Order: sequence, then C-alpha cells, then structure tokens
Amino acid sequence: MAINVKVLARPVEDVSYVRATLKGMALTFRHLVDPHKVTVQYPEQRDELSPRWRGTHRMLTTEDGKAKCVACGLCPTVCPANCIKLVPGEDEQGNRYPLVFEIDEFRCIFCGYCQEVCPEEAIHVGRHYENSEYSREGFVYDLERLVSQTHAVCEMWDPTDPRGE
Repeated sequence: MAINVKVLARPVEDVSYVRATLKGMALTFRHLVDPHKVTVQYPEQRDELSPRWRGTHRMLTTEDGKAKCVACGLCPTVCPANCIKLVPGEDEQGNRYPLVFEIDEFRCIFCGYCQEVCPEEAIHVGRHYENSEYSREGFVYDLERLVSQTHAVCEMWDPTDPRGE
C-alpha cells in the first residue's frame, strides 16, 4: 500500500502575524468578561462528587474489627497495574487471612477491578481524593492503614440502570 504525502510550500512573501495576534487577544478578552465563569473557593466550598468517583482504597472489616479479606488472590490477579501485593496466611481453624496486603497508590490506575472481583466485598475504592504525603512510601497503603480508612466507598455503575447513574 502506497503512502501519499502532501507537500505544502511555505509562503515566500512577507507574512504578517498581526491578524493572528489580534484574534488571540480577542479570544482572551472574551474569556475575561465571560459571565458564566465560576470560581470555587476550594477548602470551604466543594463541588459534589459523583457517587461513582474512584479514589483511595478502603478495606471493610467484620464486626470484631478484622479485615474481611480472605486472601483469595483475585485482586492482585486482576489488577492491570500490578499494584497490589498479597501474601496469604492461615490460622489454626483453617481460616485464610492476609499476612501482607499492600496497595501502591502511585501505581494504581483506580479502575475498580479489585472491588468488582472481591468475593467477600472486602476491598473498596473510596471517594476520598485529598492525598498528600512527604514521601513515596506514604502512598503504599498496608492492611492497617486500609482498615483505618473511614471515607465513603464508591458505588459502581449498575448495568440495570438505564440512565447509567
């Protein structure tokens, strides 16, 4: 298959950029006096987030305060960013639990697959988005930190809802 290349000649006569500059300045002035512009005073006034917003992770717990996770290994398997580290363990009664459960929030793409695949509905993507740390290690959430999160969780999209909300 042949590739057609269209060659354009550069203008040889003197070119004035005054018209392009004036058009750009007019566009800037129109945005300057636009009455529909809205400024949000962020810390005091916050826009409402969608209930499907996917932010930092949260591990739900049982009534006795232990993580609901049974260390089945589905979340690290399905994670496309490979940001979940799970080491399973087993107690005397044969119940599985995670010895190590870590999520690297820097690597995470917040797709929500871990929440969808979890059979115990233990891991959830939350609605928290204000993350700041002083080091990269602060963005690796271990099991203790995931359990201590208290923010609301994401409501995933319901395919039976015709409006998609």
